[in-house]
Parts: sequence; structure tokens; C-alpha cells
Amino acid sequence: MKISLREVRKGRAERALPDTTLSYESGHVTLAMAETEQRPTVLGLLASGRMRPDTGEVHIDGHKDAATIRKRVALVDAPHVSEPESGVSVGGVVAEELMFAGRAPNPFAARRWLDTLGLGELAGTPIGNIAPGQRIRILLELAALRDGVEGIVLASPDRHGGEPTVWWRLAEEFAGRGYAVLVIAGKASRSALRAAGKLPDEEESEPEDEPDSRTPEIEVAPEPEPIAEPEAEPVPEPEPEPEPQPDPESQPEPTPASDTTAPDTTEPKGDETP
Repeated sequence: MKISLREVRKGRAERALPDTTLSYESGHVTLAMAETEQRPTVLGLLASGRMRPDTGEVHIDGHKDAATIRKRVALVDAPHVSEPESGVSVGGVVAEELMFAGRAPNPFAARRWLDTLGLGELAGTPIGNIAPGQRIRILLELAALRDGVEGIVLASPDRHGGEPTVWWRLAEEFAGRGYAVLVIAGKASRSALRAAGKLPDEEESEPEDEPDSRTPEIEVAPEPEPIAEPEAEPVPEPEPEPEPQPDPESQPEPTPASDTTAPDTTEPKGDETP
């Protein structure tokens, strides 16, 4: 079985996942790089057929069939999606998975199953309190119990701490058992695996853009800067309006003396002759 992601993208402006092309196949383990809190889960959902990309395609053996991918690929420990609640006991997590696998989902069956891994003493311990290697071993083995599972996508095992070589060795073990294994982790884990000589260059896949690319950290797009309005030109002060002059045509005609009760007080100008 071979799962191929071809130029898949997700999210507004590709913030959830930038342009990604990778593949993983039966008998091999592949490391995919994905930084930030959200991208490992988004990539895991896409690679396991549980999310549709905004652009690009996901194929299984050369065919586009998301339902078949979901049935044949298990998404393991993906943050906020398939990770167990940290306060639930290991026995409780195992019992629930045994139920999905069609087995008896009771504490005794869970303890017996853990005993086969040599981890029976952890049955009553919250899964958030066990060592990273033990947690990943248990979750991978539980995923392998599901009917028809041929591939495993392990999301962000490095978030639990510990040495990356521990979970990488487990991934290689499951690939050796015939599973197609995709591990999604950060750059620090890649550096550690390279330093330990565990990661051949041809086996890694890095879907993430280089720094300062168009899709950096997931963040809210900044608001555009406001455009400065031009300064208003000063308004000139209005000139004082001239006082209205009387309209000669609108002046009342002098009234004859005989028609008025008041005497005519108009005096002749000094230089005029009567």
C-alpha cells in the first residue's frame, strides 16, 4: 500500500498547511516535518483520509479513495483529535480500544493485554503520567488491533519529550512488521535523528516552507494599515458682507403735507434758493 499526497494545501492563505507533497508505503517509515501547534494534526488528518485538502489530491495506490484510506490507515495520538485524555487511566484507554477492536472491553481484559507488553503495572496510571516510549508503544499496538489497518500516522510524538530515537525505533519496528508508517514531527527531532545516524536523507519529507515564506506561523492575518487622509486645506475666513444700501426704487414716496398729521420738518439746505 502506498499513500501519496500531491501538492495539498489547507486553510486560508495556506496557514493551516502549506503546499505539501509526500508519500509513505508499506514496510517503510517516513518522517514528515510540520511545525506549529496545528499543522501536525492537519497533516495527519489529510494523510489518513480524514480531511479533504483545499487543493491537491491524496491517493492510495494511485487512486483517489478517501473512504478506503480511512479504513486502512490509523491516525495515532493526534493532538485534539485522537489523543487520549491525559487523566484517563491506561487501563481505561486500552479497554476502549479493545471494544473498537471487537474484544472484551473490561478492566481484566485490559490488564491481560497490557501484561503481554510487559506493562501491566501501568493499568491504573493516568496515561498522561507514563513515559513517552511506553505511551507510544501502547497506542501503536492498540492501533494495530483494528481490523484492516495497514498504515499508521503518528502525529507529534516529540511533544511528550524523551529521546526521539525511542519513538523512531518503535516506528521502524512497525514498518518492519509490514505497516506503512508516517511520523510527523518537528525540526529538532529531525536534527536529533540525523545526529544519531537514524535518518537517511532519502527517507525524510519536509512539506514546510522555509522561514520567511508566504506561510509562516499560524496567525491571524494582520489588518491593513489605514490610508492617511490628505490634510484639509484651510478654509479662508469670509469677508464681511457690505451693509445693505437702500434701494432707491423701494423707498417710499414722500407723502403730501395735506395728507399727514405731522408737520414737514424738512429744512432747506443752506445754499439753496427757495
